[in-house]
Amino acid sequence: MTTDAARYDDQGEVPLGGYAALASVFAAGAGTFALVARRRGVRLPQEVPPWDVALLGAATYKTARVLTRDKITSFVRAPFTRRSGEGEASEVMDEPRGSGLRRAIGDLVACPFCTSAWTAGALVCSYAAAPRLTRLVCGGFAALTVADWLHYAWTWTQQTTES
Repeated sequence: MTTDAARYDDQGEVPLGGYAALASVFAAGAGTFALVARRRGVRLPQEVPPWDVALLGAATYKTARVLTRDKITSFVRAPFTRRSGEGEASEVMDEPRGSGLRRAIGDLVACPFCTSAWTAGALVCSYAAAPRLTRLVCGGFAALTVADWLHYAWTWTQQTTES
């Protein structure tokens, strides 16, 4: 008998059940937030100004990088990944390990693009419940993003003057 997972991936390495569990957790979290927010009378903003979208985007980018690539957050990823190398700017590269749910979580915490969906979801929920606080937190992460770009620019100018 051929399973859907076997038909999807010839090597049988894609943890579809784990992905389904993680997607269910994400959906349950969003649903729980919506229910609790409604019961507590949280009023959603009429609109989200473009500046707030940019701020949320920069903060989402940086929080995802911190969670998936910083050395200091390796302890979060360690049960689900193994170190596979060093990246640029003192970042680390991890690869998922294990199978099933463990592998699915490893895929999530090793991928900044995947983790961005989760961090954006958390920041948007926070923005709906406490916009001022969320802007402050996002401002901090956005400042780190700008600092990263300045570090890259400085490194680039040093490399071009040394050549």
